Amino acid sequence: MPEIQMREAIRQAMDEEMERDDAVFLLGEEVGQYNGAYKVSKGLLDKYGERRVKDTPITELGFTGLAVGAATVGLRPIVEWMTFNFALLALDQVVNNAAKMRHMSGGQMKVPIVFRGANGPAEYLSSQHSQALQSYYVHIPGLKVIAPSTPYDAKGLLKTAIRDDNPVVVLESEMTYGLVGEVPTEEYLIPFGKADVKRKGADVTIVSFSKPVHVVLKAAEALAEMGIEAEVVDLRSLRPLDEETVYASVRKTNRAVIVDEAWPMASVGSHVAWLVSRNCFDDLDAPVELVASEDVPMPYNHTLELAVQPSVEKIVSAVKRVSYKE
Repeated sequence: MPEIQMREAIRQAMDEEMERDDAVFLLGEEVGQYNGAYKVSKGLLDKYGERRVKDTPITELGFTGLAVGAATVGLRPIVEWMTFNFALLALDQVVNNAAKMRHMSGGQMKVPIVFRGANGPAEYLSSQHSQALQSYYVHIPGLKVIAPSTPYDAKGLLKTAIRDDNPVVVLESEMTYGLVGEVPTEEYLIPFGKADVKRKGADVTIVSFSKPVHVVLKAAEALAEMGIEAEVVDLRSLRPLDEETVYASVRKTNRAVIVDEAWPMASVGSHVAWLVSRNCFDDLDAPVELVASEDVPMPYNHTLELAVQPSVEKIVSAVKRVSYKE
């Protein structure tokens, strides 16, 4: 299989679906003439024209509302928010219109829309632009939420999202757009609600998603040198959530560490930790550990910025605690 960057995998997904279905179109800030803030939409304006690749003003609430309306009358918009930090301005449209329209219409109205963009900490962006906001969206019934960590997963999940008749939130990471991985040339789809075991192990289960998966895999390598074999479960899909894959792994290893780059209170990670504690109680040989970002606004200083987030050292330490080696 050819190896391509994450940004190219996302572009391929959008390109293939736009070619397959004339109802699919892309809109957002700088998606057209500038080829996307992260060059994810490079070439799409030249191929499909301004009718289907639309640059918008800096008005997240406005163009998100426009897209929700378009979805209710049969189009399939892909909304690119330059960053999920800006998407906070559009929450009313996402929560009160996109997520609830099917329910409020008694199932008569579909809202086939994708909201995608960069989520979570990057570098040198400080507190207003380094937030991991997945909890906002996972909290809302009516939304589906995915968070890929590899180019392969990004393409397969995004194609599934574009074809879905419900609103789907796609959480990408700015720090993974340049990540290279194998992606098939033939078409494939990845269903929602299916986690992926990225590494097999028998001693401890480490559950994560999005960018932190790569930190977890590095930690697993360090742990292997200590004689601890970690199984790494990548959730990929946050809503719906594949609980059974997580439980099956924990019942095998009897220990669990959850890693989430969001703040710890009311996070996806804390919810997964509760699910494991509740549903695998008799299988656990130690309390579940949660490794999250520190409960502070993100500093600008790069040393402090790294210190706030989950790291190999923090994950290794958590695994040692559940293994009673620390």
